[in-house]
Amino acid sequence: MSNFPLVSVVLTTKNEEKNVANCIQSIKNQSYPQEKIEIIVVDNYSTDKTIKVAEKFTENIYRKGPHRAAQLNFGVQKARGKYIFYPDADMILSENVIAECVDKCENEDYIALYVPENIIGRGFWINVRDFERSFYNGTCIDAVRFVRKEKFWAIGGFDESIDFGPDDWDFNKRIKEIGKIGIISAPLYHNEGEFSVNNYLRKKGGYLKTLNKYVEKWGKDDSEIKKQLGMRYRLFGVFVEKGKWKKLLRHPLFTIALYSLRFEVAVAYLQKAK
Repeated sequence: MSNFPLVSVVLTTKNEEKNVANCIQSIKNQSYPQEKIEIIVVDNYSTDKTIKVAEKFTENIYRKGPHRAAQLNFGVQKARGKYIFYPDADMILSENVIAECVDKCENEDYIALYVPENIIGRGFWINVRDFERSFYNGTCIDAVRFVRKEKFWAIGGFDESIDFGPDDWDFNKRIKEIGKIGIISAPLYHNEGEFSVNNYLRKKGGYLKTLNKYVEKWGKDDSEIKKQLGMRYRLFGVFVEKGKWKKLLRHPLFTIALYSLRFEVAVAYLQKAK
């Protein structure tokens, strides 16, 4: 690549002192030229040492709330790059993520890209989560993380009326209406630590309120929303389409555990919806 456009990495944080150093260090370890990477941290008034840790890596630190969508829009306002990349603070980038994203956008006319996500942490259920997440890459359950800045603003950025959860689905639906989106091969590693089923279900249940806002915006009959929230696709379709059912057969133990977890999530949603 003869030309290296500036990439602005916008990192939203809230009480991430245990994760933010690993995330930013992985950005510093990218194969893409460091002088062409701008790191912007937008912190939602952390009460731990997140800011102090981040200050060791970048001077571009801001405070903004009340939630992730507002933080991202604010961070992109401050960004100078041609491209915007927004990993979560508990993610670690493999070394070629940014280089591959830029190459694909510059040479293949993509306006936004999915980045495959691997789940890391401790225990059997982390392996199950990683197995589950591997089926979602590049589907309507996934969401882009790398985008041309001009296209980010062309659709108005993130909708701040939709809080964390479906805000990325909403952005994804709008960005793909105006250009070509794709997926790279270099992964992100999402550190979920030691998995707790109860915490996982509590987090998923907490999305219900913002999911309602998302559904109200697009309508319950929207074909993509039917897939994202419907049991038919979430429990079966996404795991069998495009030959992915073969992976289920190759890993029967993980498949049984995966379905156990998915059914628990479905029950939690039904209970919250009452």
